[in-house]
Amino acid sequence: MQQIRWVWENMKGFQKSYIFALISTAILQIMQLINPIISQKIVDEVVYQLPKQQDNLKPLIHTLYVLVACMIGFTLLRTTLRYISMVVYENCGQKFLFNIKAELYDKLQSQDMKFYSNHRTGDLMTRLTGDLEMGKHGIAFISRCLLECLFLFVATSIYMFSKDVLLTLSLLAITPFIFWVTRLFSNKVGPYFVDLRERLSLLNSNAQENIEGNRVVKAFAQEAYEIKKFDEKNLDYRNANLKTTLTWLRYFPAVEGLSQALAIAVLLVGGYFMMIGRITAGTFLAFNSLCWTLCIPMRMLGMLLNDSQRFFASINKVIELYYSKPDIKNHPDAIVKTEKLQGVISFQDVCVSMHKTNILNHINLDIKAGETVAIMGSTGAGKTTLINCIDRFVDVTSGKVTIDGIDVRKYDLNTLRKNIGLASQDVFLFSDTIDGNIAYGDLSLSEDEVRHFAEISAADFIDKTSDGFQTIVGERGTGLSGGQKQRIALARALAVRPSILILDDTTSAVDLETEKFIQNSLANLDFPCTKIIIAQRISTTKRADKIVIMDKGNIIEYGTHEELLKQKGYYYEVYLLQNGISSLEQEVC
Repeated sequence: MQQIRWVWENMKGFQKSYIFALISTAILQIMQLINPIISQKIVDEVVYQLPKQQDNLKPLIHTLYVLVACMIGFTLLRTTLRYISMVVYENCGQKFLFNIKAELYDKLQSQDMKFYSNHRTGDLMTRLTGDLEMGKHGIAFISRCLLECLFLFVATSIYMFSKDVLLTLSLLAITPFIFWVTRLFSNKVGPYFVDLRERLSLLNSNAQENIEGNRVVKAFAQEAYEIKKFDEKNLDYRNANLKTTLTWLRYFPAVEGLSQALAIAVLLVGGYFMMIGRITAGTFLAFNSLCWTLCIPMRMLGMLLNDSQRFFASINKVIELYYSKPDIKNHPDAIVKTEKLQGVISFQDVCVSMHKTNILNHINLDIKAGETVAIMGSTGAGKTTLINCIDRFVDVTSGKVTIDGIDVRKYDLNTLRKNIGLASQDVFLFSDTIDGNIAYGDLSLSEDEVRHFAEISAADFIDKTSDGFQTIVGERGTGLSGGQKQRIALARALAVRPSILILDDTTSAVDLETEKFIQNSLANLDFPCTKIIIAQRISTTKRADKIVIMDKGNIIEYGTHEELLKQKGYYYEVYLLQNGISSLEQEVC
């Protein structure tokens, strides 16, 4: 099977250890027969010989001591070997879990924006946790138990056949019916586990989304609604779980009844054979003692098939993530540069389409190194998509974007993105210190350097926090205002001393005085930098070297502040609106 083959291929480095554990399991199941055989010998060679050897019991006592010593010795040996094999199984399972988690995490780090827009966070977390744990469960438990059942059944059957064929056949005649019932169960329950896995994913996604959006929930007093929504998904998951479990319970009486029939067959047939002298009392005792070795595999088979179906449903999800590939990736001959890029950017007839919708239409734009370019436009005009083409969060459908004359698709992604500082409108801060968040792009930054970039970003509020730069910010910046988070994000973008700085509406939540300070700081950076700023405030855009106005994926206006005012288009209307005037003449007055 594909799933088992994939698991085996990903156990490289400890496959030999796992084979040792499997062989140990086989040996252990064969050794299970030893004590019943010894018990048979004690009955036949000691107990039944007592009336004949009343005058000389020493040989019988010696034989009894030897047999009991052998029984104790084999029990200790079997216990020791079982302990070792269990340790090896668990060790192999944990190694598999560790390796695949690391591999999948690497996969997630290399995925592009399209991947994350198509996958729910809760589903991805389920794959990295519950699904992978099920894979480890398959290695450390399911495979071991299946092998135990197989060898225990086969070894017992062989031994019983060697003692009495007819009695053995009378027992084994029942087993095909048990196999048939468990096979029916396996076919029935398979789809249920796939459905159960999906419902768990939905439940986790709902919980994750609610936790992230807790402020919105509280702001609109929708706690009761969210609780109801979660309860519905929780109920769906519970019902799916019950449906799956009850499916096995419907087949369980048949399996249990047929398994118990083996013991009845031993008593009836075996007892009759012993009375007519066909088998000895010791043989009858051995059959009776080993009856459970036929019952247990039959009874466990349903549970193991149950777990196996869950294993396959989970591993399929893991494999799907394991083999997923990003659309945006490095070319084999990607250009790697250690020196800083100059920051000359050119959009050459760039078109971008997503979901069969044109986002950008034949964009042509040249930006010189060190220039500051502001981009304005209504919501959905394509501003963010335009800047996403620079760092390859989005690849162009046609045309090309070049930096320093080289197509961005030819750069190594690390080279490209290490030269770009980004502060997006959706600020994300890690659950770390303020210092750690600012130095995220360059962990070698000193405290003085972190403080310097915080000052440039007008993040003077940091010294007023409980522990200054060592203050732990909550997940996604909980505890900070929108403007405070924006300033930390700006400091983080500047801290890498980028060749290209992209600010996507980064100062929208700060006051005008702070914004003016930030603009002055950006205009006097101590390193060369091309700046692209998406903004809606005229106070932010008017000092730019060039201003680009976009609408429906097109550049409709282009020029300096003064030039755009003279065109009396979109920029002119926004200027009048934000200044509360009806004409430039009124402003002069």
